Amino acid sequence: MPTTEDTLQDLFDALAKGELIPYLGPGLLTQAPDCPLPDSQEKLAALLAAQVTVPHKIRNRLTATAQFIENFKHRKSLVQLMQGAFSATVPPLPLQQVLAGMAEIPMIVALWYDDAMRSAMLASGRDDWGQVQGLSQSEHFGTWYQYYDGAGQAVQESIASSWNTLLYQPIGAHAPAANYLVSDSDFVEVLTEIDIQTPIPAHVQGLRHGRHFLFIGCRFNDQLQRSFAHQITKRSSARHWAVLAETPSRNEQRFLEEHGIEVLPMATADFSTLLCAQLGVPV
Repeated sequence: MPTTEDTLQDLFDALAKGELIPYLGPGLLTQAPDCPLPDSQEKLAALLAAQVTVPHKIRNRLTATAQFIENFKHRKSLVQLMQGAFSATVPPLPLQQVLAGMAEIPMIVALWYDDAMRSAMLASGRDDWGQVQGLSQSEHFGTWYQYYDGAGQAVQESIASSWNTLLYQPIGAHAPAANYLVSDSDFVEVLTEIDIQTPIPAHVQGLRHGRHFLFIGCRFNDQLQRSFAHQITKRSSARHWAVLAETPSRNEQRFLEEHGIEVLPMATADFSTLLCAQLGVPV
């Protein structure tokens, strides 16, 4: 049976060969010292509910809270609150800086609304990358995603083929254009179509083909997170990894087994230290 060291070596080898796609979740923000941004759905829901009176029975559920605000305060109010929630600047973590510097990585998935991974790409000095973000149908009906170059300018999908690395943000992000999938209606629209892959950019579908995924800062203890991970990793490799210090719940364990995701039972900070050491980068 392979040891953790063997598994890590396989992972590092795949990363160096361009065969690995990092998939970053909100839990990565817990590594940022005194982080001013919400690092979970629950914390973001509480932040929104603290600014708008939301019924008690839904105030701990992000998508329901966002939907209430959208219904009773207007979509623009929801977007303004989300912009406020993620307006603070968080310096990129060492892990994000390392990933940003690797032109071998074909794609990085960032499934949260902060700008830290984008900031790391900007700070890398590279000019061979761009991003694509999911769009809310309430604001962009009929258009599921938008590509942006490194300067944040909207571009056509055809431009993406010239980039070495694509930053994919399926639920939007604070920058460069305040795109947010956050309310119940946002996700209903996406999940209705995602099984036939309509909301997933064609370039993303091409980049993931046959490649492995590495999940960092992710939990799979709710259906929404599992659905996105399942659909984004379709037609990829049969072997993936997840850095997960916590003991998986029963539903998480089932999901991990069904998708061939091997757990690296360690803290994200420890994994980051090992990766930096592997690449000879000081932490």
